Amino acid sequence: MKIVKGEAGYLRSQKKIEIIKAAVSFGLVFAILITGIVTTGNRLNWMTIIAVLGCLPASKVLVGVITRMPYKSIDKKMADEIAGKTTYLTTVYDMIITSREKIMPVECMVISDHTVCGYASSKKVDVQYAADYIKQMLNQNKIDHVTVKLFDGYTKFITRAEGMNNMAAIDEPESKEREELIRQLILSISM
Repeated sequence: MKIVKGEAGYLRSQKKIEIIKAAVSFGLVFAILITGIVTTGNRLNWMTIIAVLGCLPASKVLVGVITRMPYKSIDKKMADEIAGKTTYLTTVYDMIITSREKIMPVECMVISDHTVCGYASSKKVDVQYAADYIKQMLNQNKIDHVTVKLFDGYTKFITRAEGMNNMAAIDEPESKEREELIRQLILSISM
């Protein structure tokens, strides 16, 4: 079963897929190079040129592997706990939010009406900067009046998410379209 962007385990799945693609790509480049040398007897042939040009897309795939390598997917137990406590909320997992200045891994975000709440465990993430950046991107896309709060502590995050879920259960907002729009925008600024 394919894991799509925004689901728990996406980063892990994407790393595996990109490693396989990189290995196959460089394997093809190597095979073309060897075929050219074997058939002509030297390395000065058209197959060598094709192999060298084949290194460009293979290297692009390798860059994807290298950029995602330091980041991990959310732990399955944690994702299951969050899913169990946020049944009325729109949830997004495994994001690497990218701005011009910073790369910010965020394990999970929950969205309810006009509120976005997230959890970023990495000590390298400035949660205030990340929240401001997400809010700025929402405003640029004409999604106004949204409160964005990121937590670096799991207990604070899950407590806030449970509170949001309880309010969503009582209010039963009809804002699923807006939540999905916010979700898609967050995914668009994520690797």
